[in-house]
Amino acid sequence: MPAATASWWHRPAARSERMARTRRPEPCPCGGPTLAACCAPLLAGKTLAGDAETLMRSRYSAYATGNAEYLLATWHPTTRPQRIDFEAGCKWIGLTVQAHRRLDDDHAEVAFVARYRIGGRAYRLTEDSRFERVDGCWYYVDGRVAAD
Repeated sequence: MPAATASWWHRPAARSERMARTRRPEPCPCGGPTLAACCAPLLAGKTLAGDAETLMRSRYSAYATGNAEYLLATWHPTTRPQRIDFEAGCKWIGLTVQAHRRLDDDHAEVAFVARYRIGGRAYRLTEDSRFERVDGCWYYVDGRVAAD
């Protein structure tokens, strides 16, 4: 076979093929290294949050991925809404945890800033959240949202 016609057989992989083989794992919305190594086991119910900050980060990831079931399951029964209504077109774009305060063995507070975008406009949600541990499980109780 002439060399010119055989070259197609050993051609370098197209860029899209190389990218598909070397695709990076999906980053975690909460800022963790990867979704699989960070919040996915929590969102799937395979593990429990070990502290209030971990629960808060996983709840942010649940908002970012549209997981209403997880949000309701991790909301304290005394303050849990009937359902979660997601804002149409909302894209969560970042989370910064400002403080995690453990008040005692079963109560904690987490201060954070969550950034999101709707219709091309960016917003910030600044909240001081309260959490309670009941029978070994952390739950979101409520939060005080700061005026932006």
